[in-house]
Amino acid sequence: MAFSWKLYGDGKTPPIGEAVAPDERLTWPRTIGIGAQHVVAMFGATFVFPIVMGLNPNLAIMMSGIATIIFLLIVAGKIPSYLGTSASFVGGVAAIRAQGGDSSDVVGSILIAGAVLAIVGLIIHFAGAGVVHRVLPPAVTGAVVMLIGFNLAPVVAGIYWPQDQWVALLTMAFVIVCSLVLRGFWARISILLGLVFGYLVSWIFDKAFGQIHSITGSSNGEQIDHFRTDFSGVGKADWIGFPPLTAPHFSFNFALLVLPAVIALIAENAGHVKAVSEMTKRDLDPMLGRAILADGVGTVVASSVGGSPTTTYAENIGVMAATRVYSTAAYYVAAIVAILLGLCPKFGALVAATPGGVLGGITVILYGMIGLLGAKIWKENRVDFANPINLVPLAAGIIIGIGGVALVFSDTFSLSGIALGTIVAVVGWHVARVLAPEEMRTALRSEAGYYGGTGPAVGEFGVHEVSETGADYESPDPSSVDQVGRPGTPHNNR
Repeated sequence: MAFSWKLYGDGKTPPIGEAVAPDERLTWPRTIGIGAQHVVAMFGATFVFPIVMGLNPNLAIMMSGIATIIFLLIVAGKIPSYLGTSASFVGGVAAIRAQGGDSSDVVGSILIAGAVLAIVGLIIHFAGAGVVHRVLPPAVTGAVVMLIGFNLAPVVAGIYWPQDQWVALLTMAFVIVCSLVLRGFWARISILLGLVFGYLVSWIFDKAFGQIHSITGSSNGEQIDHFRTDFSGVGKADWIGFPPLTAPHFSFNFALLVLPAVIALIAENAGHVKAVSEMTKRDLDPMLGRAILADGVGTVVASSVGGSPTTTYAENIGVMAATRVYSTAAYYVAAIVAILLGLCPKFGALVAATPGGVLGGITVILYGMIGLLGAKIWKENRVDFANPINLVPLAAGIIIGIGGVALVFSDTFSLSGIALGTIVAVVGWHVARVLAPEEMRTALRSEAGYYGGTGPAVGEFGVHEVSETGADYESPDPSSVDQVGRPGTPHNNR
């Protein structure tokens, strides 16, 4: 692919009713400015999720830039996208660590999941986008996303929130207010604003009230006296340096715990491609397989050195909607900036020092949002739970996933939680569909999106694109979209 873009008009911001296509660009100063907006938009979630997974945030940010470049090359620049850290793996990673796994086990398992995702992408590329919906209908996808999110509730309740309940409460309240009161770009970075706010509150509380007696992330549940903020690591860190790498270690048992995230990633990519296709008024269904393949390759490359799993980011779709600039040149700029940020150990030390109470306030929202995205998939596709095909197997899978129910085969192998819940939901739904009487199968076919297309997915439901930070935008009325595509009006969730 040649790194060349046509200059859009005079290189200035497009007028109302027009937009900059993926193969076009504004002047380089403006392109760099928009690229910087993409960095800020992806920033909060991209380094928060590595922290809660126990991975290095500097390496995650740097590898997100590399993964984005890989993605753009594989899709031949036709799908503008930034690959940030995926939230879908958090539940599986928590389960790995709960079973004694370390970071090597975590990134090894993620690498296997990335390879599986890449293989699925190849299959979809040759078999067609419709295969996604036939294998993973909205009813099943929603159930898997829901159990992944809600399975994380004990992590918040047992690890982050108890470290400082008042800071957690204030941070949570601040994020909620920001997501409701702020507009457009600022609403999309409400998580980042909440993290800064929580950091500041923790520092003020240290000065005003002194040490707190509570657990810490490294105290194994024992309550000790400690300051909420600790900047000693920041002072010792260099300004320029390469982040520490972690070699992957492969375990079949641990890999099973994160493989359900592949379903969520397929859904996220399908939703992203559909949203960009609608915004640019271009048929991108033939590119879905490439997009999923590219995400899988990005995850493999990132995790091979100890980085975090990747996924296409809805936050950056929001930036495109606000700026009406879909140029992939801006994404290359964002990727380069992310790589440079990853090469600053002092920045990484500051991120790693985020107080536990702040993470408690942020994750209680983020984890809940992941779960509720599953419910939104059901709602937008009018999934009928009066139909036993949907109700019975999915109910069982969700409770197994959230409750951590285990199926023990031997002393060394068992299935539990997210892995077992996903298997029950996916396999159980298809078995139920085969065994059900004809009238139930007929009713099932009437559900929105049951056949054809890629269907709504995580982050993309009908006319709304939901970001990991809670902001969304309203997609355009197809009748009002011009040749390139005009985005709708950014707004907050209501």
